[in-house]
Amino acid sequence: MTRGTGIQAFQPGDLERLDRLLHAFLHDTGARCAILMDRTGRLLTSAGDTAGFDGITFASLAAADFAASDQLAMLLGEEEFSTLYHQGDDRSMYLADVGGHAILAALFGGRTTLGMVRLKAKAVAPHFAALFAEVAARQVPQRREGVVDWAAAAADEIDRLFAD
Repeated sequence: MTRGTGIQAFQPGDLERLDRLLHAFLHDTGARCAILMDRTGRLLTSAGDTAGFDGITFASLAAADFAASDQLAMLLGEEEFSTLYHQGDDRSMYLADVGGHAILAALFGGRTTLGMVRLKAKAVAPHFAALFAEVAARQVPQRREGVVDWAAAAADEIDRLFAD
């Protein structure tokens, strides 16, 4: 799976694991809410105070922010920026890359600190990344009533040929 592509299918157990990890992160940081999205901007899950909050729009814009940041990093000679921080008067936002597959966002105010959010995001990111790697490894060309998804199979074969 390459950076910026979305994971196509989660199993129910995967979603439960994502939710458990996200809720633990939220609890450990004291953030107002936490959001997990894939790099394409698809909302995967959220936790905390999301009442009146448009998570789908947020996920889309946060992914675009991260993509723009990647381009800025390249202009500055960096491969990427793995985290972003935006500070407001009452609320702040911290975004962290999760293994190239997803973005973890924490929205927080005065009851927590950037340092705590950064520390806990760094600790939980490998757990999220491992789960995404497991899900990606399970994704093979889909069979529907005995028919192989030939486009996906061909793309996989081309990738394999040029990987050597």
